[in-house]
Amino acid sequence: MINVTFPDGAVRSFPEGTTGLDIAKGISPSLAKRTVAMALDGTLADLADPIARDAKLEFVSREDPRALELIRHDAAHVLAEAVQNLWPGTQVTIGPVIENGFYYDFARNEPFTPEDFPAIEAEMRAIIARDKPFTKEVWSREQARRVFAEKGEAFKVELVDAIPEGQDLKIYRQGDWFDLCRGPHMTSTGKIGQHFKLMKVAGAYWRGDSNNPMLTRIYATAFATKEELDAYLTQLEEAEKRDHRRLGREMDLFHFQEEGPGTVFWHPKGWTLFQTLIAYMRRRLRGDYDEVNAPQVLDKSLWETSGHWGWYQENMFAVKSAHAFTHPEDPEADQRIFALKPMNCPGHVQIFKHGLKSYRDLPIRLAEFGAVHRYEASGALHGLMRVRAFTQDDAHIFCTEEQLEAECLAINDLMMSVYRDFGFEEVMVKLATRPEKRVGTDAMWDHAEGILKKVLGKMAADSNRIKTGVNEGEGTFYGPKFEYTLRDAIGREWQCGTTQVDFNLPERFGAFYIGADGEKTRPVMVHRAICGSMERFLGILIESYAGNFPLWLSPEQIVVCPITSDADDYAREVTRAALDAGLRARFDLRNEKISYKVREHSLAKVPVIIAVGRKEAAERTVSIRRLGSQAQQVLGLDAALTALVDEAVPPDLKRKAAMRQAAE
Repeated sequence: MINVTFPDGAVRSFPEGTTGLDIAKGISPSLAKRTVAMALDGTLADLADPIARDAKLEFVSREDPRALELIRHDAAHVLAEAVQNLWPGTQVTIGPVIENGFYYDFARNEPFTPEDFPAIEAEMRAIIARDKPFTKEVWSREQARRVFAEKGEAFKVELVDAIPEGQDLKIYRQGDWFDLCRGPHMTSTGKIGQHFKLMKVAGAYWRGDSNNPMLTRIYATAFATKEELDAYLTQLEEAEKRDHRRLGREMDLFHFQEEGPGTVFWHPKGWTLFQTLIAYMRRRLRGDYDEVNAPQVLDKSLWETSGHWGWYQENMFAVKSAHAFTHPEDPEADQRIFALKPMNCPGHVQIFKHGLKSYRDLPIRLAEFGAVHRYEASGALHGLMRVRAFTQDDAHIFCTEEQLEAECLAINDLMMSVYRDFGFEEVMVKLATRPEKRVGTDAMWDHAEGILKKVLGKMAADSNRIKTGVNEGEGTFYGPKFEYTLRDAIGREWQCGTTQVDFNLPERFGAFYIGADGEKTRPVMVHRAICGSMERFLGILIESYAGNFPLWLSPEQIVVCPITSDADDYAREVTRAALDAGLRARFDLRNEKISYKVREHSLAKVPVIIAVGRKEAAERTVSIRRLGSQAQQVLGLDAALTALVDEAVPPDLKRKAAMRQAAE
């Protein structure tokens, strides 16, 4: 007999080998009907699987969030069957669930196109409507090789050969069609529902190797309800409008080109936006952090000591002098290997080590807006979101163990304030714990993770804006960390800030301070980034704001447009007055209609367009049009500039002014 524990804590005994379906039917026929899978000790399994040991059992309905992965997995199988029904001779390869959907790769002489989607979707709906059960069989390796070879499925034969000896080869059937699969699946194709959509096609090399055949990958998505599918498609449509690459072109912010893959060519307005963000962050650090700058190129011996050369080398750029390459036999040539820094931390340790430090000096907080370079595969590059050269708003705090908790909490307060200033109200903080490959002792990791778990509890208790969680095994190789994930204006999540506790680098580099007892003592090193990559953070901001930046952040705040040429001089005067008031303004004296100028500057997301004509010049007024509005507001020039200057004050400076006013 086996003992099965139910979610309410009740324990019942059943004969060994009883299936989840048997138990569900014994409880209630309606329960068996609405259950699509089960979870044994938290792991999803086929409802028809026999239970061979004592276990905690949960019945999973189609409405359970855990069923979404099964819906998509089953839909991938139905997609493959539909394609083979419509185009016999097409070979199927793999079809995994991915974030927001699934895909399946097919081998066919003629690649699929989006024009094929209506026929495929119709066939999928027919298969789902037939509601055939998913059934599992376990085959021998020889049987699987023979059957797939007879079917002409060469890729499946290769997959069979890749399965390690001793592992079961599972075959799942849905009617007459079957596939090699690890499972689990729901009870039948009808449980998938009709809330799916094919999204796009792409080329993909078999097993990601360019030496292998090119396959056609069909991407798709599926949800439990029509409302969820519609919401997702609406979000995608909105995301396309907000794509930072598109807005970057329309707003003339930046571009990329092949001669500098993964590196940003900032245009004047884009660089203004970048520097505005840097200036804001500098103000937020003033008084608490000392800004430093470490070298861009360092000998590989330093990276060997830090551990990056061994653990991170494939992501680094290594260099020699050109003379060393062209004259390798020259004894005067410097033959050393250097690396472009992928991160700032080893350089900051060197700055900390320069000169003797006392416990009275701690905490020491070193900040750097440091340019770093990391190798990313060309296929992974994605606008500002994934680049090879970027700027980190990096900082490293050297403190005592007694100061560590307070430092982590202070970092959290700063991060939450920064995110709020940029409109991010929902934040998820997850503790990423020790990875499989790591440096340092288990005792070090136990100690560091214990402190962060305590801090995480306090964070959650102090703010209802923070949700918390754990990412098991996702820490860096030298220490556990907090990962801050933001939710943007259309509900997407972005992982940005991190706080990492590090007992390892100070030890590897021999960093110390003189403790109260007069002895050398290792500091704790805290790695902190708020925006992370400044380029990526700007990409997130562009998309979250849809380019409609608040006035303080907008790279171009005002464009002054004369309605007729005889108002040109007044337009110049208004522009000069705005510039003198500290606003970012320019005039547009082109011989174009005012309606044309308004449309063009609106496309470029200029927040304020000021129109002036003879009447405004005579009365010394301006007509203000806001981005996205047809309404116009007429104000006196001085009153308009005063209001705009007040609106353009960054939020951190507004808070300081309000505090001073309250103190008075």
